[in-house]
Amino acid sequence: MDKATRSRLAAWAETYNDRQYFQEDPIAFPTRFQELCTQGRCTEKDIEVSAVFAAHFAWGRRAMIVRDCTRLFDHMDWHPYDYVMRGGWKDDPTSIHRTVKWSDVAAICSRLKAVYEEYPTLEHLSQGGMRELIYGQKPDAKAPNKKINMMRRWMVRDDGKVDLGVWKDTDPASLLIPLDVHVHDVATALGLTSRRQKDIVTVEEITSAFEEIFPGDPCKGDFALFGYGVTHPKEKKED
Repeated sequence: MDKATRSRLAAWAETYNDRQYFQEDPIAFPTRFQELCTQGRCTEKDIEVSAVFAAHFAWGRRAMIVRDCTRLFDHMDWHPYDYVMRGGWKDDPTSIHRTVKWSDVAAICSRLKAVYEEYPTLEHLSQGGMRELIYGQKPDAKAPNKKINMMRRWMVRDDGKVDLGVWKDTDPASLLIPLDVHVHDVATALGLTSRRQKDIVTVEEITSAFEEIFPGDPCKGDFALFGYGVTHPKEKKED
């Protein structure tokens, strides 16, 4: 990576690692629960559960994601952990977010309840464990696991800006870039990857490129790629 590209990415990361760009974003929900925790009105498990669902809903227009997450947490009476552990979840085939049905939400709640009955936190689940035990997906060694990597970034990074820093036992150096269309497009335009496949190999290649710029904290680079891609949708392939 040439010096100019390194400087550009570092500058973008500093610019977009700012809450002003994430007011209408899925991370706003675990952020709100973290604020409630500081007021003694919820627990760390509420932050975890809200992050599970906010990440799961994180596809499509951000305004739609925020609308549908709000509907979900309103239904949970803004106590998602209690809702999960109580049982009796809303379970019908109507949509809550795009193709996600209330029955899908109920299935995730059921799996979360089983995990919490065995473990005190979700932090120590592997990516595969999160994929299978929480989201109910089949094992896939090639999957980019975007929602899981995004949730882990939210919960682990702790620089006091956007991410929450709730999980203290996970090394930020182990995090992987959440690969969405914005991240892939900008990374490709800048030569961080030449791969068209949106798979784990591409994720690792882009993450590795950021290890040069942000040693020990490669996912800080997600702010550069995602932030620039979202705010410059028509320019991202020209710069």
